Amino acid sequence: MNGFTLPDGRLAVGGVDLPLLAARVGSTPFFAYDRAQVTGRVAAVRAVLPSSVHLSYAVKANPMPALVQHLGGLVDGFDVASAAEMRHALDTPMPADRISFAGPGKATAELTQAVAAGVTVELESAAEVRRAQEVSSALGIAARVAVRVNPDFAVRGSGMRLGGGPRQFGIDSEQVPSVLAQLGDLDFQGFHVFAGSQNLDAQSLCEAQRQTVELVLELADSAPSPVRYVNLGGGFGIPYAARDKPLDLAPIADNLAALADVLGPRLPRARVVVELGRYLVGEAGVYVTRVVDRKVSRGKTFLVVDGGMHHQLAASGNLGQVIRRNYPIAVAGPVGRPVEKVTVVGCLCTPLDLLGDDVELPAADVGDLVVVFQAGAYGLTASPTGFLSHPAPVEVLVG
Repeated sequence: MNGFTLPDGRLAVGGVDLPLLAARVGSTPFFAYDRAQVTGRVAAVRAVLPSSVHLSYAVKANPMPALVQHLGGLVDGFDVASAAEMRHALDTPMPADRISFAGPGKATAELTQAVAAGVTVELESAAEVRRAQEVSSALGIAARVAVRVNPDFAVRGSGMRLGGGPRQFGIDSEQVPSVLAQLGDLDFQGFHVFAGSQNLDAQSLCEAQRQTVELVLELADSAPSPVRYVNLGGGFGIPYAARDKPLDLAPIADNLAALADVLGPRLPRARVVVELGRYLVGEAGVYVTRVVDRKVSRGKTFLVVDGGMHHQLAASGNLGQVIRRNYPIAVAGPVGRPVEKVTVVGCLCTPLDLLGDDVELPAADVGDLVVVFQAGAYGLTASPTGFLSHPAPVEVLVG
């Protein structure tokens, strides 16, 4: 957590001491995102990516408007998954033709907005092809479209598999040629293949990229026009637990350079894209909550805070559906306090509202701030904010 530590050991975001930042925000809980850390992460990725590979931000990772605005000046494109995300993206200087709209079950109204704006619609089914054609006809505009492909392979080591086997995402690769033949007057751009997410194994990611390029080159033979867009997906993971090792970008960069050399001559008009979300913003955010009670139950010390799983579901273990591991967590305030073992719980009426189980923290009491790290992606908007009807937290971009 060095990016959040001042020289004297106190915790800070964007160089602002956390208790002072809490006073500025005016209430807890809140999310704080460090602008400089986001900028640095994008720069680090760009430094190793081949110049011919473009970098896109997956807005679903964190759609906070100020953050999306900031990223609009750093990345080459946006990928959105709803009309609201699309509006956030269109409110930035990013050109509409550098915004892609993916996701199953797009409403006809969403398709209409995307086509009218000139956003690239990533088609997820044969039925969506027909609806895109109907929208295009009604508007008198040839929709910009790409085909999202469900590959016949999965990515080993991914926290979430989005490809391989039966999936609601994309069109099965073996069905893609027949769908391409049905595009008619739609403005075909290319392909999007995204097989998995949250992967810390560089070799697995490299193999998925190689298989993706092979698949795209095979499908390009059936394309109705030259391929102008190839989205290789992303899936770059970040460490959440002590045993996790940060992703090594070096072999991925070398692999992408080799693949770019293959794609260039075969698909000379194609804009090759790597799409990242969590990797760009996940480590740049913290969730800050305040201790409202301290109690001992049968020898176990609990810190009860005013936040919880309704804001930061992933840190709690996703409603008990996965094996839970503690996210990095700390107490903000003076350094040098004695350390104790505590369990940090939220304010909801469920034992699932757990932010830190048997963690060693500096001794804390009512009024102290507890900080959950790795909170920059899939935090607030990926959590059940309506559960028990507590107020929504504030989000701030700092630095």
